[in-house]
Amino acid sequence: MFGDLFEEDYSSVSNNQYGKGKKLKTKTLEPPAPREFTNLSGIRNQGGTCYLNSLLQTLHFTPEFREALFSLGPEELGSFEDKDKPDAKVRIIPLQLQRLFAQLLLLDQEAASTADLTDSFGWSSNEEMRQHDVQELNRILFSALETSLVGTSGHDLINRLYHGTIINQIVCKECKNISEKQEDFLDLTVAVKNVSGLEDALWNMYVEEEVFDYDNLYHCGTCDRLVKAAKSAKLRKLPPFLTISLLRFNFDFVKCERYKETSCYTFPLRINLKPFCEQSELDDLEYIYDLFSVIIHKGGCYGGHYHVYIKDVDHLGNWQFQEEKSKPDVNLKDLQDEGEIDDPLMILKAILLQENNLITVDQLGQKLLKKTGVSWNKKYRKQHGPLRKFLQLHSQIFLLSSDESTVSLLKNCSLQAESGFLKNDQQIFKTLTSESLGLNDNTSCPHWFDINDSKVQPIKEKDIEQQFQGKESAYMLFYRKSRLQRPPEAQANPRYGVPCHLLNEMDAANIELKTKRAECDSANNNFELHLHLGPQYRFFNGALHPVASQTESVWELTFDKRKTLGDLRQSIFQLLEFWEGDMVLSIAKLVPAGLHIYQTLEGDELTLCEIEIADEEDIFVWNGVEVGGVQIQTGIDCEPVLLNVLHLDTSSEGEKCQQVIESPHVFPSNAEVGTVLTALTIPAGVVFINSAECAGEESWTAIPREDMKKTFREQGLRNGSSVLIQDSNNDDNSLLTKQGKWTSINEINWLQVKNLCQLESEEKQVKVSATGNTVVFDIRITAIKELKLMKELAENSCLRPIDRNGKLLCPVPDCYTLKEAELKMGSSLGLCLGKAPTSSQLFLFFAMGNDVQPGTEMEIIVEETVSVRECLKIMLEKSGLPGGTWHLRKMDWCYEAGEPLYEEDATLKELMISSGDTLLLMEGKLPPLGFLKVPIWWYQPQGPSGHWESHQDQTNCIPSQGSVWRAASTQGAPGNVPAEGSVLYVGDIEISEDAVLADLKSQAMTLPPFLESGVPSPAFLRAWTVESKRPGRLLRSNRQPLKEYKLGRRTEICLEPLQKEENLGPQDVLLRTQMRIPGERAYAPAVDLVWDAARGCTAGSLRQRVAHFYSLPVEKIEIAKYFPEKFEWLPISSWNQQITKRKKKKKQDNLQTAPYYLKDGDTIGVKNLLVDDDDDFSTIRDDTGKEKQQQLALGKKKSREALHVQSSDVFSSAETPGRPRGQEASLSIHVGSFR
Repeated sequence: MFGDLFEEDYSSVSNNQYGKGKKLKTKTLEPPAPREFTNLSGIRNQGGTCYLNSLLQTLHFTPEFREALFSLGPEELGSFEDKDKPDAKVRIIPLQLQRLFAQLLLLDQEAASTADLTDSFGWSSNEEMRQHDVQELNRILFSALETSLVGTSGHDLINRLYHGTIINQIVCKECKNISEKQEDFLDLTVAVKNVSGLEDALWNMYVEEEVFDYDNLYHCGTCDRLVKAAKSAKLRKLPPFLTISLLRFNFDFVKCERYKETSCYTFPLRINLKPFCEQSELDDLEYIYDLFSVIIHKGGCYGGHYHVYIKDVDHLGNWQFQEEKSKPDVNLKDLQDEGEIDDPLMILKAILLQENNLITVDQLGQKLLKKTGVSWNKKYRKQHGPLRKFLQLHSQIFLLSSDESTVSLLKNCSLQAESGFLKNDQQIFKTLTSESLGLNDNTSCPHWFDINDSKVQPIKEKDIEQQFQGKESAYMLFYRKSRLQRPPEAQANPRYGVPCHLLNEMDAANIELKTKRAECDSANNNFELHLHLGPQYRFFNGALHPVASQTESVWELTFDKRKTLGDLRQSIFQLLEFWEGDMVLSIAKLVPAGLHIYQTLEGDELTLCEIEIADEEDIFVWNGVEVGGVQIQTGIDCEPVLLNVLHLDTSSEGEKCQQVIESPHVFPSNAEVGTVLTALTIPAGVVFINSAECAGEESWTAIPREDMKKTFREQGLRNGSSVLIQDSNNDDNSLLTKQGKWTSINEINWLQVKNLCQLESEEKQVKVSATGNTVVFDIRITAIKELKLMKELAENSCLRPIDRNGKLLCPVPDCYTLKEAELKMGSSLGLCLGKAPTSSQLFLFFAMGNDVQPGTEMEIIVEETVSVRECLKIMLEKSGLPGGTWHLRKMDWCYEAGEPLYEEDATLKELMISSGDTLLLMEGKLPPLGFLKVPIWWYQPQGPSGHWESHQDQTNCIPSQGSVWRAASTQGAPGNVPAEGSVLYVGDIEISEDAVLADLKSQAMTLPPFLESGVPSPAFLRAWTVESKRPGRLLRSNRQPLKEYKLGRRTEICLEPLQKEENLGPQDVLLRTQMRIPGERAYAPAVDLVWDAARGCTAGSLRQRVAHFYSLPVEKIEIAKYFPEKFEWLPISSWNQQITKRKKKKKQDNLQTAPYYLKDGDTIGVKNLLVDDDDDFSTIRDDTGKEKQQQLALGKKKSREALHVQSSDVFSSAETPGRPRGQEASLSIHVGSFR
């Protein structure tokens, strides 16, 4: 649903020259981290797949769904080993879901990966980085599963667990006749706006009746007249699992933007659906549902993040968390005040309890330093020895791992035993359902977890109430029937219901993970050091810089961090055979000014961990005194600071110019501020610093003369700070205003009202002063007076906002304040004739056709109780359109025609039509329900390409003048068009969704233009969908029902004539091949090529097929795919192998994925290297097309710039959004055919 939601900000990454060219650390790929204390696994986010992760976790924690999927064995679904075999039906999506659920249950890793699952969806890396709507995904994933499970015992899995029905009834008040219509649902969509909660919304939907009376009567078929009636809906069949989608996103047609409804919306933990059901005689337990999952959306309508609250029905997780008695942290300072910090045993116990009882020994030392302010070596080493040795000596309390890298408290060291030193301020761990730290066995208390991608945290049931409202609030609710009981053997048993082959696979994977973690733990003791060699550096401009290249000045050293500083010094001596004299090792850091030395390393007997040398540390190797003959100051006090100094430019004659120049200067942090004047050779002057708190603002403050002796650090100046210098001898040419700012901007506190009443007036527009609480009526009356218009306008006028494109929006009611009307200061309003609509009326825009130009819409005001049929009649009368062959569609937020308004007897209020909505008048009557109205096109590829041709003259295939055929415009310049042909509109047909493709072809052949084509039978026609006026998806099977193709109500079909019947297999790919003409930038006419991709959709396989088709050696051809929308050819080589970041291993190229995305109907250019050795595949037409695209892009750029200039005034700038929104992309999952 949403576009790019996670745009990372890399602006803060340093661009220092010393960072460039640095050797990347080659490190063993670490295995996944083990599960945390909850014993549950999360799912890694691939970039924008948090919505997918939340839904998958919900399905995983639906045991009935999970076990039903596990019950399908390889004999029904196939196996991964057979997926590349020809004629093997492998249902890859259910198999990947089975494996993912098994990993979530059994694999000891912090988070599972969905990479293989999304690959089975047919998603590219771009799709994985783009976020969509989880409600949309829920429907699409269920549809993909239903298609994948056709012909198996699980064909009714989704229907059995999630399918319910709704019955809509209209009861005649006269004869009591009941008209019924049944609807199926997999999820219920409920309103959020103006509703207090879920039960209130369900009451409005399934209890409240709508009465037809007075001017809105119902035509009863039995009475055969207009009568009073009541319309209602009830739940007829309840599924075992009820999914509820909350409509939190709406569209504001006044502001022309979407917004998220963040008001309070309550929902119960247990709900009784009996009042909303048609049948109420069943047992009460049949209507009781318990909440078990809440998918939460955090953010706004243009971006955000999903996570999920889930109830662990089977108690698979370890539901424990910290319970605070008083303070959240152990107060180690209290121990220090009491003199107890001298006991290291007490301190280490407290830290381990505070850090979840398991950390590395290195982290333990760092936590000790952080908590107490003193390191182990300085405080305890002399008395107690090294830290590891101390932990070994107290093995009755501490448990070290086999490699002595991690430490924890022994389990028998209970929390109560530590109360002597933690006193009453300690923080204790308490398992809410068990005293042990193991698995909980108390089933009376519900176990809820917050699963946020990789992270899993326990929560309390009361925490769900926090998701009732706000920017982070519930978006989807999942309920299960309370009578659904789990078997006792499933409790706390993750292996329950998992097939044997998956159990064996997970057991083997756990053994492999354990081995890899042991290897990685050993390898992680090595770290990288960057040795900066003193003789290769020189000191200038306040810092150290390499004399020659970076590679000669910096050496990379891999070293064991468990060794001592003396070992490191000895290794460097051996490495640098040329070194003479003393060797001093110092910690250095790269700062914007260059390299600076901070601390000299001492204590050759200490390990590198104990002296806290970090990985990737910069070590400066020198004699400890000077570099290149210059004595070096070290330490943080003299750290170089890079400042931006602004001052007036001096001309060659010594005169001051009014041009301000900015130059970088480096000063020691402990230098006096006055040295900046010396550096610029200014004898006397004033120094200003920017004191603005916000970035982008400027507020300069002069430093008093007595503060010029203070250091740069004392003045708060740091790297990147700006300093403004003004010569005292030129006070007249001051760079600043008296307020210390470059400019002064007055606050906007007015609105502009334009006279659009078409009445004579001295003024065209006026500015009216206002505040956020000013009433719109007062602004309108003030504007009428200042525009000197007639007083009568006060009774017959209204104010309408004007958007940045000059369009008049919906009138604003007089009773609103500016804040309530969401009008911003500086906005433009139009004073127009006519009253604003009342609370029971709707102000609607309407236009004819789909291609609506801005400003061409017409306007009407109608009652909200008007039916769609009556609204259509009013619009037709106002627009002067005759006839009854029209219907209405609602314009969607993309300004395109949405779904038709099928229920012509429904009121606008029922269909949730709001003021400001735009309705489109579309020509043509709507087909009956269950039927499709399909536009039919004729597709004839250019030239002979193996297709059927009439024995008549070719002109017979071209419509004569006055014919109903309509040619679609083709993109690009005329000339040699690769594999393209004319697409001609033939007419429309109405056909049932249950009809098969052969029926559609037969019915299309009855259209008048087809009667002249001479096609023998439907078997000689190939069907495609139409996309962008060219063939899109190939419809293969003539016996497949149309509804299984999921064509939708806007799909158009083009039919292509064939010379003979064809029967394409599921793995066959139909390509248009064209041989390049030697010596010319042109191609021969296209020829159809059927390629069997069952043995692998690789470049080598395709090259062999093309070479065999043209009877050429495979090494003597080159092929390329044509991208007509870009006018580009992409060569296809059988030697290109790509390395995916995700799998870190080579894999054979798949032409159906990036970058080729090969599909039916694609054009393949073929070059015979025996006669043509030119590398170029392009044609003259491609050059012309690219040139036109460049001109078009340049024109659009100029238009945007012109629009930006026009909208730069204060009125439109107030309305301009912060950043442009990208076009939204649809979500789809590709599934093979298993019928």
